[in-house]
Amino acid sequence: IAKALRDGSKFDLASSTVVLIGYSIPGFVLGVLLILLFGGGSFWDVFPIRGLTSDNVSGFTTWQRLKDYIDHLILPLICLNIGSFAVMTALTKNTVLDNMQQLYVLTARAKGVSETWVIWKHVFRNSMIPLVTGFAGSFLGMFFTGSLLIETLFSLDGLGLLSFHAVMQRDYPVVMASQFFFSLLFVVGNLLSDIMYVLVDPRINFEQMTE
Repeated sequence: IAKALRDGSKFDLASSTVVLIGYSIPGFVLGVLLILLFGGGSFWDVFPIRGLTSDNVSGFTTWQRLKDYIDHLILPLICLNIGSFAVMTALTKNTVLDNMQQLYVLTARAKGVSETWVIWKHVFRNSMIPLVTGFAGSFLGMFFTGSLLIETLFSLDGLGLLSFHAVMQRDYPVVMASQFFFSLLFVVGNLLSDIMYVLVDPRINFEQMTE
């Protein structure tokens, strides 16, 4: 949204460069760079780089356990989702720019509605309609699907590594179970997308469609 409001500015050009780099770089290559930068490699020791929890987690409080878990997830999730985030950023900007040129925006401004209200109440809500299509599935996939290379890089026992070992060992029940789980996530993601459509766009009414 900030890119759309500042279209053509230095901020837009700089952020577009960052987004393009994020889309172009492979996730596992980014993982190596993040480990070198923030995992105690050559620069800062900010985030842990192995597993999902620390070794001494037994003495942590509930809040410390949650914080430790989030710290372990930050770098892998960045690597897994940097490409889709770049696509979402570009799509959001173009959708916001398109809606800002619609007649209802000009009408709201002509009536004296504040720019903040126009952007967040009208433009933002209408711009979310095409974006909610894949958001729910992407959100679920961010936590439950896996990548073999990234899981190996960060020493994670995820579904990607599990599926790979199952295929190599011809463990067909595990292979079928993982495929069923991924299919179930796809169905749940589509269901959540339909629900989000109704929340975002009040014109959509499934009860009237079935009548």
